[in-house]
Amino acid sequence: MKRFPRFEEYKLVFYRILLAYLFYFIARLLFFIYNRNLIQIDGITDVVSMCYHGLAFDTTSILYLNLLFIVFSILPFRINHSRKYQTFLFYLYFIPNLLGYATNFVDFIYYRFNFGRSTIAALDSLKHESNKSLLLLNFLIHYWHVFVLFFLISFLWIYLYKKISLQITNHHSGVVYFGTSTFSFLVIATLIVGGIRGDFKKSTRPINLLDASRYVKNSSQADVILNTPFALIRTMFSNNFKKVNFVSQATIDSLIVPIKQYKNNPKTKPNIVIFILESNAKEYYGAFNKESTIPNYKGYTPFVDSLAQHSMIYTNAYSNGYKSIHAMSSILAGIPSFKDAFTSSPYPKQKTESLVSTLKSEGYTTSFFHGAPNGSMGFLGYSNILGFDNYYGKNEYNNDAEFDGVWGIWDEPFFQYFNSTISKKKQPFLATLFSVSSHEPYQIPEKYEGKFPKGDVNIHQCIGYTDYALKQFFKAAKKEPWFNNTIFVLVGDHGNTIFYDDYKKEVNKNKVAMLIYKPNSKFVGEYKDYAQQIDLYPTILDMVGYDKPFRSWGRSLVGDSKITPFLIRYSANVYQFMSGNYICTFDGNKVIGFYDKKDKDLKYNLISKRNAEMEVQELKCKAFIQDYMARVMDKRLGESKK
Repeated sequence: MKRFPRFEEYKLVFYRILLAYLFYFIARLLFFIYNRNLIQIDGITDVVSMCYHGLAFDTTSILYLNLLFIVFSILPFRINHSRKYQTFLFYLYFIPNLLGYATNFVDFIYYRFNFGRSTIAALDSLKHESNKSLLLLNFLIHYWHVFVLFFLISFLWIYLYKKISLQITNHHSGVVYFGTSTFSFLVIATLIVGGIRGDFKKSTRPINLLDASRYVKNSSQADVILNTPFALIRTMFSNNFKKVNFVSQATIDSLIVPIKQYKNNPKTKPNIVIFILESNAKEYYGAFNKESTIPNYKGYTPFVDSLAQHSMIYTNAYSNGYKSIHAMSSILAGIPSFKDAFTSSPYPKQKTESLVSTLKSEGYTTSFFHGAPNGSMGFLGYSNILGFDNYYGKNEYNNDAEFDGVWGIWDEPFFQYFNSTISKKKQPFLATLFSVSSHEPYQIPEKYEGKFPKGDVNIHQCIGYTDYALKQFFKAAKKEPWFNNTIFVLVGDHGNTIFYDDYKKEVNKNKVAMLIYKPNSKFVGEYKDYAQQIDLYPTILDMVGYDKPFRSWGRSLVGDSKITPFLIRYSANVYQFMSGNYICTFDGNKVIGFYDKKDKDLKYNLISKRNAEMEVQELKCKAFIQDYMARVMDKRLGESKK
């Protein structure tokens, strides 16, 4: 029987790629051995688990580094078997592979100083060192054994590569040869795309550093799962984190007050339930648009509109990012995302003071719920970093009959699961749920077709469905003994499809619904000044009477009289700082505009008419960015001191 054309060539490519996996496995074991005192494990099973889960990250690195090698190995050239061409492939294979592989060995030592895999940020730091040659020489002298190991293992890799060579074979006819080669090329290209992304699922984005934390018992294990080439590649084009020095520390402490401490309310321990609602823009909510001048305005949230009558609603609230994972860090840890997402940067894996850590210190049990496949959006990884006690996803729900076929479990049944699960928790508890159903492709369960208004854009009926799911949740939760002693927060993660022209204006983009409800409480009314997601963390701590100092760039929306209401975000390729009468735009180096707060399209730049209020606003913007960059990059997000 004739073999598939070029079978020997494909087999050899597979063998050479398999060698890369073998040596990445060796590097992972050596990394662990060198840093075993810094990485907590319970036994050999943890090591096996870390090696297994590391395969996904190895795949991404290996495919990136070997992309050209694979392409040139499988292109239908008749000269593939020639000695010169095989020599060309040899160098095309080993130059990128050994350069990338060497970075793992650097981290055998560097990890003990950095406590994380090296990212592009490390190279940026090195760029500013004037004594690079001396540093390299010092490294060579003190850690010579690492270099010896690298060269010995590299020689072994080269030996195994050369051990099997391509045998010259008779080619098939031109049509068969090129036809099968083209087909194979397309199949292999598809597999490479999936390998680089991490999977083929639409519900997940390409894996990044955060995803390693999905599989760990403590954060240090994530660094064993990762490999250094992966950390460098994934952060190569996503590090706009740069330290700046615009203002004095005294200015930061007086204008931004990054360490907050409130003593406005007596200490209590109500339960905290947070709904982070996928794509729930302010535009869709009738209660948040009562004063709107939009002709023939229609909302799609009758239940939340009724709940708003008994709640504190924030009708000028904004998201502090533009993706779902940005909302998680903003709401739960008070950490916004600007040009680069904090959670996709080199810095999220650090001790972080947050709503989770502060409430756990007060005896709260903590849980995070998301109905998508575990790991979707990076939530599982970041929830582990924040220290949630439990994570409940599609895996734990364990009933694919309620799967929407794309993203996760439909909101209504998952909200009921949320209620039944937290009702079994010891009080007080913090429970956060991130909804799923109001997402592209904008479907609702078949049994509800026609129940909710289709509206004017594709998302409107999904907003209605999620509103109905909330109604059913509250109907069931009211029967539970914990209900009356609970603070409920509803907040959108970011905007979505815009219908009304008023919300297409620059200043109105990414306005989100934000509501706080506590049964039979004083917190009822409408707050019209600036509010943002990073304000929720300090607001909740103020409400429960948490009286210790804590890190927060946001401000309490129910009791902060020292910091005036403000908003900071990154939009239209600039920082926007809104406060008082003006909107300040900042390009990262200098202020480029001031606009009246009523100028929603930012048409009329008033920078030539600077006044005292504008000067202070510029200082606030610069002070915020300076403190943000310093604390994130210096890994001081867990500190409650100036």
